[in-house]
Amino acid sequence: MRLRSFFPAMPAALYALAGIAHAAAKPLPAASAPSSAGGLLQVLLGLIVVLGLMAALAWVLRRFNGLKGMGNADIRVISGVSVGNRERVVVVEVADQWIVVGVAPGRVNALATMQKQERQQPATMTPDAPPAKNFSNWLAQTLDKRNGQ
Repeated sequence: MRLRSFFPAMPAALYALAGIAHAAAKPLPAASAPSSAGGLLQVLLGLIVVLGLMAALAWVLRRFNGLKGMGNADIRVISGVSVGNRERVVVVEVADQWIVVGVAPGRVNALATMQKQERQQPATMTPDAPPAKNFSNWLAQTLDKRNGQ
């Protein structure tokens, strides 16, 4: 029976490997049984070769973007901070907007939205320039406003 009938979506490289393995496998004559240690070593070496080829194929697919389309380039995680054992506050960029999101087990809540800001690199800051408004102060003020209403 042909392999392709069982696995129609299998890549052509794996079909070639299966054909090579099938051609290399020779039935042993009934009179000469291999020693168990030699047979075990042969099976382990074959397993290592097959796993190595699968890893190499996965690396090649990933390297040349064979899995393109699985991710969404329009959404990026800008920053995040842990606020508890399993809770986080994350800033997510969607198009030209940043969304502050609270993430907890089983829940994701949008806390606030703001316009996209340019991230300033520490190397470009000058010592006599006023400090930029940082995110933690902004978040505290936003939460105070929300709790005060």
